[in-house]
Amino acid sequence: MHPIRHDERSPYGRRLLAAVPEPGLRRSLAARLGASGYLVEAVGTGAAALGSLGEQRFDLIIMDVDIPDLQDLAHHRPALVDRPPVLCVASCESLDQLVPEIGTEVADYVTKPCRDAELLARVQVLLRAKDAAREPVLRHEDLVLDEVVCQAWRGERRLAVTAAEYRLLRHLLLNAGRVLSKEQLAWQVWGGSRAANTVERLMSRLRQKVDRTQPALIHTRRGFGYWLGDEATTGACPS
Repeated sequence: MHPIRHDERSPYGRRLLAAVPEPGLRRSLAARLGASGYLVEAVGTGAAALGSLGEQRFDLIIMDVDIPDLQDLAHHRPALVDRPPVLCVASCESLDQLVPEIGTEVADYVTKPCRDAELLARVQVLLRAKDAAREPVLRHEDLVLDEVVCQAWRGERRLAVTAAEYRLLRHLLLNAGRVLSKEQLAWQVWGGSRAANTVERLMSRLRQKVDRTQPALIHTRRGFGYWLGDEATTGACPS
């Protein structure tokens, strides 16, 4: 039997830790991720999550911010060699509570009630981003972003992007072909919410730099958000 190859295109062999207090949601989440090929360990408390993190390596942590002993994790942070990113599950009113209590980065979030497609999409994006950290060059067509020197090019033309534009472009590249809402983009660029027109202005400035060369790669889907890709061939859908 040939071993299953472990890469960003395949969920097989990827270990996920889901810390969710509500039993029904915990079982449902484990089932939907398991059906997609992930190896899922589901626990109901922060203490159990700490125990699991101390025993084995995980590629991603899914953390419900309503877990009762979340604050206790800040005082008992595990020594993680390969710190996994955290995907938070939170109600809209709890978004200001997203803090890295387990000593690792809160990389993204989904709001309750979360749709299966959205949850799986965010998991895939975060794992892809983790892999991209090992391969420092992101590409789409003639658009290139080098994370070692923090520079971007469109063909032979160097893009003079600001730090915020760089973070925005990086997230668009990691999610090529997928529509991202203004709220999602604000979270990735600034680590929190921003007014819609703030995101719009930043996107406009980035577009002027990227799409000075045709064909245009950054597109708007009215009522949903923005996406990066080839408009002629990519059927972008909301994340």
